[in-house]
Amino acid sequence: MINKYKIIEVTMSLLEHVDAATNLAKNNEVQLLVFKIDAAETSPYYAINVFKTREVVEAKRHHLTQIPGAHSLLEGTIVLREMQIPILNLPRWLGVELDDTKKKASNLLICDFNGIIIGIRIMYAYRVIKKNWNEMHSPDSYRLGDDGVVINDTRLDDGSLCLVLDYEKLLAEVIPQAMVNVDIAAKALSNITIPEKLKNGVVLIAEDSKTAQRHLIHIFEHAHIGYQIFNNGKDMIEFIARHPNPSSIPAIITDIEMPEMSGFTVIQRLKSNPETKSIPIIVNSSMTGENNKREAASLGADGFIDKTKSENILPLIVEKMNDIAALRLLPS
Repeated sequence: MINKYKIIEVTMSLLEHVDAATNLAKNNEVQLLVFKIDAAETSPYYAINVFKTREVVEAKRHHLTQIPGAHSLLEGTIVLREMQIPILNLPRWLGVELDDTKKKASNLLICDFNGIIIGIRIMYAYRVIKKNWNEMHSPDSYRLGDDGVVINDTRLDDGSLCLVLDYEKLLAEVIPQAMVNVDIAAKALSNITIPEKLKNGVVLIAEDSKTAQRHLIHIFEHAHIGYQIFNNGKDMIEFIARHPNPSSIPAIITDIEMPEMSGFTVIQRLKSNPETKSIPIIVNSSMTGENNKREAASLGADGFIDKTKSENILPLIVEKMNDIAALRLLPS
């Protein structure tokens, strides 16, 4: 099992690599923190985007305050640097129960999702790896039914399979109030005039999380606006390449971290193509750091929405479509 010095080493590595995450995504690359939820040799490897992590701390050094009546996966809270942080039982979510001895030996991975700070229980952090998004795969089997928790996978240097989980699904189950308020999405459009191009068109959405897909589907169907969802950016780019009239596409929504092709690469491709450069592109991501927002804007993205605020995505699309239309009316 990893010792405390290795934990410190991995934590320092996290802090050093987070600043580089934006440049990696721009180059269609990602850095992942690989970890295990059980010390058993046969226990699988799991991974999370380094950009979503803050540090790894030893569980035994932090008092856990339980919350009466809380969700079974919400173990309680710890206080870290004067911040109260909810701790989620990731092993239990994956069907693994840790006994008291293993819990005492476990670690807490402190994560940041859209500014929501949580801790997830893991056994130990293994290493940080860099992958190109085309090395991340999302088999259709991961998308069967609503119970799936794996979003994509990759291989470690020794050939071991490493699974990336749908952490947004975990958050939606345990802390639903932290996720999208889809019920107010329609109200946000009540005082807005919807452009005819949006009313009659089909918005293209690149998003690999089933949880995020469901939120967007709910929003678009309540607004009676057409949409088409792609499980990654590559599929969407290939669809647009075959499209008989790309200029008819009213808007595009893309996540940043996706298998096969990152959202930054999607933006680069579309904004460098004369046929698609005028289509409004909205980034809908949980990677909400200022570096990512600046990078998306520098590549030509027209807007950025935190995934927890996706109910505002249609008003933003309307705003950006109106801005582009107004620019076309200006004298050259």
